[in-house]
Amino acid sequence: MSLRRVDRRSLRFRLLAWLGGVAFIVVGLTWLMHGILLHDLARSFLGERLRQEAEHTLLQFRQGQLSTPLWRAESPAFQVFHHLYVLELDGEITTSHPRWLEALVPFLEGEDDTLDVVAWGGRHLLVYRARFEFDGRSGVLLIGEDFGQVEDGLEVLHWWVGGIAGLLLVLLIGLNMMAVNRALRPLSRLRRQLDELRAGARDRLHLDAPSELDGLVEQLNRLMDEHARRLQRSRESLANLSHALKTPLTAILQVLRGSRPIDAERRLKMQRRLEDMHAQLETELKRSRIAGPNAGQRAVVRREAEQLIEMFSSLYPDRRFRLDIAAAVPTTVSVERQDFAEMLGILLDNAGKWASREIHCHLHQDASLTILVEDDGRGVAPGDLSRLGRRGNRLDEGKPGHGLGLSILHQIVERYAGRVRFEPSPVGGLRVEIVLPLPETN
Repeated sequence: MSLRRVDRRSLRFRLLAWLGGVAFIVVGLTWLMHGILLHDLARSFLGERLRQEAEHTLLQFRQGQLSTPLWRAESPAFQVFHHLYVLELDGEITTSHPRWLEALVPFLEGEDDTLDVVAWGGRHLLVYRARFEFDGRSGVLLIGEDFGQVEDGLEVLHWWVGGIAGLLLVLLIGLNMMAVNRALRPLSRLRRQLDELRAGARDRLHLDAPSELDGLVEQLNRLMDEHARRLQRSRESLANLSHALKTPLTAILQVLRGSRPIDAERRLKMQRRLEDMHAQLETELKRSRIAGPNAGQRAVVRREAEQLIEMFSSLYPDRRFRLDIAAAVPTTVSVERQDFAEMLGILLDNAGKWASREIHCHLHQDASLTILVEDDGRGVAPGDLSRLGRRGNRLDEGKPGHGLGLSILHQIVERYAGRVRFEPSPVGGLRVEIVLPLPETN
C-alpha cells in the first residue's frame, strides 16, 4: 500500500483502519479513566485524612485539651496545624483562616460526615464537615486542605501518562501494521500464483495458506482441474466428431467430383450419409445443451433433474418420462452441476432412444447418491451388458450416435469414485444405476 495512494477497498487498509481505530479508542478511554480514577483516589485519600483529623480534634476538644478561644486564628495552638479550621458552636464562628471564612460559612449547613470541594479565588479547597454535641450544645467543624496543589500535580502526572499512552499507541499501530502485513503474506503469494496460472507458468495452486483459505484454494484447484478435464473432453469430442465426419464427407466429395452421373441409387446413399452426419451433429449439440455453460457450481438436484426431464420430454414427445426424487435427497449435492446434468442427460437420452413408451428416473440417497434410470424398450442381451460403456462400441446401429455417451458416463462416474451398473429392467428394457459416494457434510 503506497503512502501516496491509499486504496480504501484493500483488506490491508481496512484492517489497519479498524485496528488503529480500536487501539486509539482503547488508549484514549484508558487515559481518560486514568485521570478520573486518579482524581477520585486523591480526593478519597485526602478526605479520609481530614476525617481522621476531625475525629482527633473533636476528641481533644471533648477532653478539654482544646477550648474555644484556642480555635481563633491568632491562637498559638493553631500555628502547629497546617489545615484550615472553621468551628461553629452556639452561633459563634471561629476560624484559623479568616480570608476563607466568607466562602466557607455556607458549607456549615449540610449533612454530617461529607466532603465538599470549595472553589474560591481561583483555588480549590477540599473541606470535610463534622457535626458534634458538646455539653448539650451542637456545633459544626469544617476542616479543609488546599486541593489545588494536588490537582496541579495530578494534571502534570496525567499529561505525562498521556504522553506515554501516545507513544504506546504509536508502537501498537506499528505492531498492528507488522502483524497485518505478515498475516496477508499468504494472500500476496496467492495473487502471485494466480498471475503464474494466468501466464501458464503453473497448473495448480500450491500454497501453505491459513486454514481460512483452505476452502478457497481447494475450490480454485477443483475449478482448474474441472476446466482442464472439460477442455480435454472437448478436444476428444471434437476429434471423434471430425473423424466420424471425415469418411462420409470424403465419399460424398468423390461422388460430386466424379464424372459419372448420379443415379437414384447413388443419390439415396449420399442422402443417408448426410442424414448420419446430421444425426451426429445433433447428438453433439444435445450434449452441449445438457452440459450447460456454468462450471464450479454444486448440482441442485431437483431443479437439474426436472429441467432435463422437461427437455427430453420435448425431444421424445412419444415417450413418457417419470421423475421420482426421495425426500432424503438434499437440495444440493457435492457434484459439479455440469457433471450431474451430463450423467443424467446421457442416461435419459439413451433411454429416450430405446424405450417403447416409459422411462422412469429415480433418485435417492443414503450414504451415497443413487441415480436409477430404466426403460421399457427391448433392452440389452445379458451377454452384451459387459460391453456397454466401451469407447466407440455400439451394440445397435439402428439409432444415431457414435458410441461415446456411456463411455463418457463411465469417465465422469469414476472421477467421483462411483460405479455404474447395467442390468435388465423388470419392465423389459435396460436399467442403469449410478452410485456416487458423497461427503458426510451433505
